[in-house]
Amino acid sequence: MSNSRSYKAWSVPLIAGVLALGGIPALAGSAAAAPESVHSVKDDFNGDGYKDLAVGAPIATIGGKQGAGYVTVMYGGPHGLTKDHRTIISRSTSGIPGDPAAGENFGFQLSTGDLDGDGRTDLIIGQAEWNRDAVVVWGGQNGLSGGVSVPAATTQAGDFDGDGKQDLVLFRGGRAPGDDPLGTEATIWRGPISRTAKPTATQDFGSPKVEPYDVMYAAAGDVNGDGRDDLALTVYLGEGVVGSQLYLANASGGGFTYAASPEGSGQVAFGDVNGDGFDDVVRGVPNDSSVTVALGSASGLKPASTWKSYSQDTEGVPGGKEEDDRFGDAVSAGDVNGDGLADVAVGSPGEKLGDKQGAGMVNILFGGRDGLTGTGAQGFTQDTDGVPGAAESGDNFGGAVSLLDINDNGYADLAAAAPRENRPEGVSTGEGAVWSLRARPTGIVTDAAFTFGPRTVGAPTEKATFGGALS
Repeated sequence: MSNSRSYKAWSVPLIAGVLALGGIPALAGSAAAAPESVHSVKDDFNGDGYKDLAVGAPIATIGGKQGAGYVTVMYGGPHGLTKDHRTIISRSTSGIPGDPAAGENFGFQLSTGDLDGDGRTDLIIGQAEWNRDAVVVWGGQNGLSGGVSVPAATTQAGDFDGDGKQDLVLFRGGRAPGDDPLGTEATIWRGPISRTAKPTATQDFGSPKVEPYDVMYAAAGDVNGDGRDDLALTVYLGEGVVGSQLYLANASGGGFTYAASPEGSGQVAFGDVNGDGFDDVVRGVPNDSSVTVALGSASGLKPASTWKSYSQDTEGVPGGKEEDDRFGDAVSAGDVNGDGLADVAVGSPGEKLGDKQGAGMVNILFGGRDGLTGTGAQGFTQDTDGVPGAAESGDNFGGAVSLLDINDNGYADLAAAAPRENRPEGVSTGEGAVWSLRARPTGIVTDAAFTFGPRTVGAPTEKATFGGALS
């Protein structure tokens, strides 16, 4: 079973008019871990002990090329994100290979991992165009700088062989502008990977099931506790249909083996929602305005009969289930309240607020010893007290979400994007903006809310779709 994605006007935050694949949100972040030592923090590009947030603006005009795209990196710190501590990266940035290209959508997809083993996280920036290369931008003491091309449109970092070093899966292919997928060539680069783009070794992907389709997004996590990261994909199947795939890492032979997993056309995230030591799979099913959670175990995902669905009709979850809400378009997992269990942020970019269609909403569902629960769930919109701004039709608040502990206090903070914020009348894309809301033991709070967009950071604004992707 797969899910056909409908592309309504409110759900075109990324590639409207380029790939006809609107409404596809960003790759959600992986589950946040407990505080780690300096120089070992995941998603820490400058090695200062604080997690950093990368924000894609894939439709922005760069060097006169519409849709060339860029990425803004907001560095974390003891007081969270600030407008003055950031890096802007495009094909025009010194040290970044290639030149801006119209419709490339640089920043469409983001992946993070310490590929060269220097203790600082590197950023891998993907794009939509099949014949362009992704770029690894290297972490360093002063932040991200310099880059090298890798032969892929989409990537995912993770320790897929369990040796303690970060590997990189490369998906060479694009995103079809029409009914038929372009197809994908998948390869594994074993880490560490040198700054001249030389892997320690290469390995076959191990399964041909991905080859006929276009890989749009990926996420990594260890569902069976064997020390090797597994891989979840969102893929374009053709004829307007988007589906999901899960691959378990092999101990030997080919890199991955295909496994059954929840179907859905939305984002996917890994996180241990019940605290049993196994990552669980959280799959968005926006066509049904729901998410499905499949619990991990020593033998892989538990049987389908145990998978549970959650929606805004689940007891305790704010809002009400409606098809056009597209609850589950974006998902991210992290420990919001510091109880050692992964919680889940769910974006509903189509949420209607009063007469404002597609204004958008984000829900937080908390982990529990019996799994994810609606008890105590939270809901946020631009009309929530303490959230800057005001809800407007078509903003698509919740079009991308990320849970990262940006101030290193042990609680995963929420980043939520409205990729079509500040959209001119009659135009399908907007400047975009991102909201950063802090986390405390009670959950997400609004008393230190910070919102930022391309104007805040001094980046290109026109049709930028700022927040179209979040790391």
